[in-house]
Amino acid sequence: QPPRPCEDYWWEWKHCRGLRHAFHHYYAHGELPACGRWRDDYTACRAWERERAAAARVPPGGEGRGGPPAEPGPTRGRGRRGAVWALRSCPPPEWHRPLERGTAG
Repeated sequence: QPPRPCEDYWWEWKHCRGLRHAFHHYYAHGELPACGRWRDDYTACRAWERERAAAARVPPGGEGRGGPPAEPGPTRGRGRRGAVWALRSCPPPEWHRPLERGTAG
C-alpha cells in the first residue's frame, strides 16, 4: 500500500509545475524546481493500485523508508548550503555609534 493517496502525488506535481512555485523556487534557489520525481511517484502509485506491481514500489530512500518523499527544496540532492555571511564571535568595536547616512560601506 502506498504511504500516501495517489492524489497527493498528483497535486504536489501540479503545484511544483505551477508558475508561481517555479518563480519562487528560481528566485530562492537559482534554478527551476525538479518536478519529475513527483510525477514518477504518482505513476508508481497508480501502477501499484492497478496491479500491485513490484516494479511500482518506491525506490530506497523514498517515503516509507525513513527518508522524506520527493520534497522540493534546498536539502534535496544538494545537501545544505553554508551560511551566506561568516558568523562573528563578538560585535564590531564601534557597534554602538550611529550609522553615517549617505555612505556606501
